[in-house]
Amino acid sequence: MLSSLLPQGLAAAEPLLLGLNAPRSGEYQQEGLMQTRGAMMAIDEINLAGGVLQRPLALLERDTASKPAKAVTNVDELAAEGARMLFGGASSAVAIAAGKRARDYGLIYFGTLTYSNDTTGKDAHRYMFRESYNAWMASKVLAQHLNEHMPDKNYFYVTADYTWGHTTEQSMRHFTATDNVQDHGRALIPFPGSMQKDLRAAMQAALDSKPDVLVLVLFGDQMVKGMRMAHQMGLTQSTQVVVPNLTLSMVEQAGPALMEGVLGASPWTWNVPYVYDHPRGQAFVERFVELYQTYPSTSAASAYSIVYQWADAVERTRSLDSERLITALEDHQYQLLKDPQTWRAFDHQNVQTVYAVKINPRAQVMKNPLRQDYFELLAAMPGEDAAITREQWGAERRAHNEPEQLR
Repeated sequence: MLSSLLPQGLAAAEPLLLGLNAPRSGEYQQEGLMQTRGAMMAIDEINLAGGVLQRPLALLERDTASKPAKAVTNVDELAAEGARMLFGGASSAVAIAAGKRARDYGLIYFGTLTYSNDTTGKDAHRYMFRESYNAWMASKVLAQHLNEHMPDKNYFYVTADYTWGHTTEQSMRHFTATDNVQDHGRALIPFPGSMQKDLRAAMQAALDSKPDVLVLVLFGDQMVKGMRMAHQMGLTQSTQVVVPNLTLSMVEQAGPALMEGVLGASPWTWNVPYVYDHPRGQAFVERFVELYQTYPSTSAASAYSIVYQWADAVERTRSLDSERLITALEDHQYQLLKDPQTWRAFDHQNVQTVYAVKINPRAQVMKNPLRQDYFELLAAMPGEDAAITREQWGAERRAHNEPEQLR
């Protein structure tokens, strides 16, 4: 976008192409838009600072529509067009399928919003790096708050029927001691392509069970529709609603009045840099607001960070070779938008502080200049405490007949 402002000589150099594989249509499209914005912002900043190896960065984009088969075809196209690195997500099924296809081309794939444990668990491989946290980490910090403030309650789960939904429900049940499905019921929602009748049947099952805690393991537009349905049926008045993975885009779509008091978790929210005094994160938020008149979501922060981390690895190795970049990333610690983060070597999970959050009252939200002061930070858990251990990871891999060395 700022090609006319590039440093002298950089505009004439052949660009390094990055391939963003994210939803621009379908149920997760708002998260895809945020990823594009975050990625473009990082690219423009890097280009204005001189590019990478004296070459500018440029972005190629493809719409996954949150469909794994489409995401795989996109990888074929992006690789053919010369992309040096691929990234994206918002559906774990998409990220897993696209990451495996990227491996066929010897290309690193960075997962943005891919929260399934499987991404860096049973489906982990050498070419996949996950920037976001996972279901285990989200559930652990959220359950710590729930167990302290709402112990021994009856739960009901409404879950998206794919890998992210399954591993999130499993993790939440594990950490809240609600494993017994007879005592703590569930309903599955098709993904993608759920219909109103699917949501209505699930919410009726929840209403009939009279839970103390309703866990909506739904994301994007599906979560928004689920919250509206729960509100219409009176569930939001009678239960504590929990949405394990909350993003600004989701709260914005549903509206602060509907989301008030909802509990969830996040690896980053726009107010984290202000609460914990991270100047670089504050500068990112303020520049994003200047450009887009909205606060950045987790999606935007993830895409922004990925571009910077790939560019940094290239500069450190003075190479575009994936094998050298993988080695440079493994166990590399950095600090960008929050406190230090590490790309863990054995599974390529990004180990970072995670947060339990609660949606603020509408009156407080509306006092904010952008009317987006959504997140109260309830608790922070260090990444080393939140993440699965090496031993637990190895046991999971063995259970699925997968090697304990990434390939």
